[in-house]
Amino acid sequence: MSRIGFVGLGIMGSPMAANLVRAGHQVTGHDHKQSSMDRLAAAGGQAAATIADAVAAAEIVVTMLPDWPQVEEVALGPFGIFETLKAAGARGVLYIDFSTVRPQTSRELARAGAEIGVDVLDAPVSGGEAGAIEGRLSIMAGGEPAAFEAARGVFEAVGATFALVGPHGAGQVVKAANQLVVGGTYALVAEAIVLMERSGVDARAGLDMLAGGLAGSRILDLKRETMLAREFKPGFRIDLHHKDMGIAMAAARDADASLPMTGLVAQLIAAARAQGYGNLDHSVLLKVIETLSGQA
Repeated sequence: MSRIGFVGLGIMGSPMAANLVRAGHQVTGHDHKQSSMDRLAAAGGQAAATIADAVAAAEIVVTMLPDWPQVEEVALGPFGIFETLKAAGARGVLYIDFSTVRPQTSRELARAGAEIGVDVLDAPVSGGEAGAIEGRLSIMAGGEPAAFEAARGVFEAVGATFALVGPHGAGQVVKAANQLVVGGTYALVAEAIVLMERSGVDARAGLDMLAGGLAGSRILDLKRETMLAREFKPGFRIDLHHKDMGIAMAAARDADASLPMTGLVAQLIAAARAQGYGNLDHSVLLKVIETLSGQA
C-alpha cells in the first residue's frame, strides 16, 4: 500500500480518493473546497491545507482537475507539486494525472518530472461519476512501461480496465477519441428518439430493439430510460464535454487528420452550452436535436 497525495476532490476525484482509501492506501488530499476535504476525511483519508502538505511525503501523487490551466498551475506553479517534490528530494515519486487535458500539457509534465527524477503518467479516465463511485473507470495511460507497472495498484483501486496506450500524451489522444465517439453516439441516439417520437412510434420499444442489435451501445444500455424521461442529472457535464471536444479538434489539427463528424458533434455540444445546458448531462444533446426539429 502506498502513501498517496491527491489534489482535486471534485465530482470524479472525491469517489476515486475514497476508493483508494478503501483499497488500503494512505490518502492525503487537497481541494479548494473545504466540503470536498471533509468528505475525504469522512472516508478515512487525511485533509491537507495546501498542495505542498498533500504531496510532500507522498510516494504517489495524483491529480484530477478540470482542465490544462489548472493542472499546469498545480503541478508547475509556485508552491506546486514539482517544486514541493524537488525541495523534498523526492526522486522516484510517481505522478499520475487523471485529468483530461491537451496532450502537450502531458508531455510538458513528463519533461518537468524527468528533470527532478519523478515518473509521470497521463491517465485520463472514462466512465463518469457512476464509474468513479463504483471503481469501474476505464483508464488510458501514456508514459513509460515501468511507471505504468508502478501505478497498477492505484489503477486497480479506481478502474475496471486500464492499459498503456503509448508514450507521454498518448493517453490524452485516446481519451479525445473516446469523447468524440461518446458525443457522436449521444447525438445519434437523440436523433433516433426524435425521429421515432415524431413519427408516432413507441420510442421506448424502438430503443429496446436498437439496444439488442448491432446499434447497441453502453449509452443505450445506461441512458435510454433517462433520455426518454428527459432527466439530465449530470454524470458528465456538457461544459466538460465541450472542453474535451476542443482537445479532440486541436489533436486533429496537430495530426493533420480530417474529422468532419467530430466537428459536427463539437458544434452540437457547443450549441447545448449556448442554450444554457452546460451544467447538465451530455445526454441533454436530445434537447438540442429537439430544438432543431422545432420542438420547445
